[in-house]
Amino acid sequence: MKKQSFLLIVFFIVCGFITAQTTKEEVFETIEKTGGVYYAYPEHEIKPETPSPKGYKPFYISHFGRHGSRYLVHDRDYKWVLDLLMDAKENDALTALGLDVYNRLEKVWIEADGRGGDLSPLGVRQQKNIAGRMYESYPEVFSDNAKMEAHSTMVVRCAMSMDAFCERLKEINPKLDITREASRKHVRYLSHRTKEASYFRENSWKEEYRKFEEKHTNPDRLINSLFSNQRYIIEKVNPHDVMWGFFLIASDMQNMETNLSFYDLFEKQELFDLWQCFNYRFYVGDGPSAKSKGIMNKNAIPLVKDIINRADEVIASNAKGAAFRFGHDGNIIPLIAFLHIENGYNSVYEPVEFYKAWSSFKVSPMAANVQIVFYKKEKSDDILVKFLHNEKEVKIPPLKSDILPYYHWTDVKSYYLSLMEE
Repeated sequence: MKKQSFLLIVFFIVCGFITAQTTKEEVFETIEKTGGVYYAYPEHEIKPETPSPKGYKPFYISHFGRHGSRYLVHDRDYKWVLDLLMDAKENDALTALGLDVYNRLEKVWIEADGRGGDLSPLGVRQQKNIAGRMYESYPEVFSDNAKMEAHSTMVVRCAMSMDAFCERLKEINPKLDITREASRKHVRYLSHRTKEASYFRENSWKEEYRKFEEKHTNPDRLINSLFSNQRYIIEKVNPHDVMWGFFLIASDMQNMETNLSFYDLFEKQELFDLWQCFNYRFYVGDGPSAKSKGIMNKNAIPLVKDIINRADEVIASNAKGAAFRFGHDGNIIPLIAFLHIENGYNSVYEPVEFYKAWSSFKVSPMAANVQIVFYKKEKSDDILVKFLHNEKEVKIPPLKSDILPYYHWTDVKSYYLSLMEE
């Protein structure tokens, strides 16, 4: 019996890995995906939903969303690159392409100046659109007497995402009563990290990663295309840092209003290599990599407990409503892994295999979200749930169900409570 159970687990892992595989061709087809967690929310990928079993209607939604599109975290992420090019221009050390890039960066800086880490206008639109589609898909949940709560971390972009989301719901139905709160009280479960996870994140994988990044960062071609003076490069240019600086700027342009691109500076293979490094950081630093032996997944336990407890309160009181939560990539990544959402919990050990098993642009693009929709029918105690990741129906491969993509809440709850005990 134990052997059969083991083989079943292996089967699920292998099947999940096969469906999750990302290819170089897929990334080359949409080069913006090399932005990883900077990939703008893929609204175009949303698919029609499977009708609920006969007689079942939605009554509650449990939601967690990453903040919407933002600028690079700090103003200096733009400014130091701009300052370097300005100095090179003054020293007549830029190529024609370098001068053109300098002029582009000046235009970008007009929008980015003073907005490091802020929610961008696109981020506001994303949250409003997600909320609007939620209302349209589950109007039964949003009755006038529904109890709705919204909580976020205290980071401004998360609070503003919460406001944009809730404001759209109230635009559709002004009678909705949605309490909103951003406080330390909610950070405890929205953005939890164990001591073991913090130690691992800061100490246990950095040297291997450093070697991987060194191998996959090849800046000479890029640097020589921008700077015309070798003496200037030797004295003032850190090729590695400049390449990464431009990679981050190029990646985040899709989240800004300024209609410019820097992808022409890179060859596709260079972008792919840098994304592998970027993906590595999040897979090992927050995700289900085999290197962490499940430590990162446990960061989500307080959040999953909150999801279960709030849902059970609504079920027990025979009420309707929703819980909306807003945080960061470092919160939704372990949540998806703990929940065992397909394509989000594959665990491999070798860095060259990371991107095939787990892709940041699939798991946590800007405005990434998980929605658990609860259904019930009259004269029945059997509560059903459906999982959506970025508004697409997803399965929980380790869990069996006779009504996929729907699951029995009692099975779901028992499974997650058992994971907490491991």
